[in-house]
Amino acid sequence: MSNDQYYGGQQYDPYANGTGNTNANGQPNQGQQSPDVTQTWEGQTWDTTYQPAVSYEQVRADRAQAQQAAQQGYQPQPQQPQQPYEPYASNQASYESYGTPAAYYTEPQPQPQPQQEQAHAQAHGHAQAAPAPAYAQAPAPVEPEPVPSPAGEAGGPAWSSPTTSGNTRITDAQRARAEGRSPVIEPGIQPAALTAVLGLLIAAGAALGTYGLLLPLVLLQGLTAAGWFRLNGMWPARQGIALAFAGGLAADAALLATGREHAAAAILGTLGVWVLLCLVLQLRSHAEPDERMYGLMATVASAALTVVATGLLGAEPDAVVVGGIAVAAAVVARALPLPGPVSLLAALLASAGAGIAAGGLTDLGTSGALLGLGAGVCALIGLRVASYDYPSRFVHMTAGVALPLTAAAPAVYLLGRALV
Repeated sequence: MSNDQYYGGQQYDPYANGTGNTNANGQPNQGQQSPDVTQTWEGQTWDTTYQPAVSYEQVRADRAQAQQAAQQGYQPQPQQPQQPYEPYASNQASYESYGTPAAYYTEPQPQPQPQQEQAHAQAHGHAQAAPAPAYAQAPAPVEPEPVPSPAGEAGGPAWSSPTTSGNTRITDAQRARAEGRSPVIEPGIQPAALTAVLGLLIAAGAALGTYGLLLPLVLLQGLTAAGWFRLNGMWPARQGIALAFAGGLAADAALLATGREHAAAAILGTLGVWVLLCLVLQLRSHAEPDERMYGLMATVASAALTVVATGLLGAEPDAVVVGGIAVAAAVVARALPLPGPVSLLAALLASAGAGIAAGGLTDLGTSGALLGLGAGVCALIGLRVASYDYPSRFVHMTAGVALPLTAAAPAVYLLGRALV
């Protein structure tokens, strides 16, 4: 807009009031300016005097032509991704001249994105196809083809050994549960070897005397208390383990105080006191009723097994020697890679044979076969219990080691009293 239009068609003269920026001699003042004078900017402006008459049909025809040209210019061009604004070249003829009717109604504007154009079309009640972008999209990354494993080609399982590859954090129990296999997982050869070593230590300690048997027996009771709680899924259970282990130590102390002749009274008396103590402690717990009942049963069972293991200390020394060797032979034979029935039969024969061999070294003689067979049967029952319900490696190394010897303790005590 010109200065003439801004000041009502009259040329603005800042010196019309007679107080211009000059001195008396007509020279411009230096550093002095009237407060009524303001600085203005003069330049070329739009000429708005020419307003052509445009009809509605011309405007609609120009818009249709521009829209058709835009749709033709927005075809995808994968070979020229460096020219994203090429569609505007087709409309250059429509926007060069401002004298045409379309110049006053369709001014060039930046093309909106497809999402914005679709939302705009829905807002105005008509849907228009969004033009495709002129630039080519980046090609999708090509994934390498998986290399089939030899096991999969041969028709075998597609997974690999857990010890060489794959997720090393997953345990054998978790893998068996995920695959839907049997919940019974045998401990294996390592726990069987530890059980055999502990059984031989018990046999050697019984041959040395009562106090020679005490050290391996205490180790057996500790493994039994910890393994039973872990077998029932209760970990950490420090108070329950300590309570059950203390029950075993109390039974050992009571038997040593009363003698082997009163072993049954010492074991049963300690067991009764410890069951009552477990009941009182669980009643004082602030847990839920179901949790308290579950904890009570686990604590009582663990304490009972630990106290029953004291029967090895009250049995005849020759019977303990035969029983320890028979259990060691049974668990090692059971851990051999044989079919199920064959492995069971081999374990029973091994326990009976070990009983005969150990009986020849003691006063039992051939009666050692019966004692060894009874101890082997109880040991296999304890081993089966330690293998149930997807046991972990910790269960195998505790309950899997201790339960065969602990379960054989009553048979060794009773058969030893009957046969000797």
